[in-house]
Amino acid sequence: MVGFKNRYMVMEVFLDPNRDHVGNDSIIITESNMSKAIEESILLNFGECGLASSVGSFKVKYVNPITNTCIIRVSREEYQKVWSAITMVRKIGNYPVTFNMLDLSGSIKACRTAALKCEELKFEQYKLMVGDRLSTDDTQRMHNYFEKIKVLEH
Repeated sequence: MVGFKNRYMVMEVFLDPNRDHVGNDSIIITESNMSKAIEESILLNFGECGLASSVGSFKVKYVNPITNTCIIRVSREEYQKVWSAITMVRKIGNYPVTFNMLDLSGSIKACRTAALKCEELKFEQYKLMVGDRLSTDDTQRMHNYFEKIKVLEH
């Protein structure tokens, strides 16, 4: 028996730093608001048929709001459609964003390895940027995200 074939995408979300801030509104990237934005993009660009064929195995598996990295699972047959729809996402909520593909793999194990490597490098950059202001809570939260990656399954 052949298992269901998936593709896993490790994506990076860039928040627009040039956005005109009207008040103190910011966005925290979550699995639900990211899924909603991607599904809306699929619907807008590929119609109801495109959305129906894509959502079968589509799932945002992991999101780290500190480094803005996420892992998305999609079926092997539909990954190009979903990938192209992701590149056309311009807003999550009312906040302008841009996506960047970091890795594409056919297994969750390879995806975990790539995501963990990216997260560790981004956290090192974050520590250099923050410097002395890095709290033990931030470090603990980041280690919790590392553990979430390590236990990802289908």
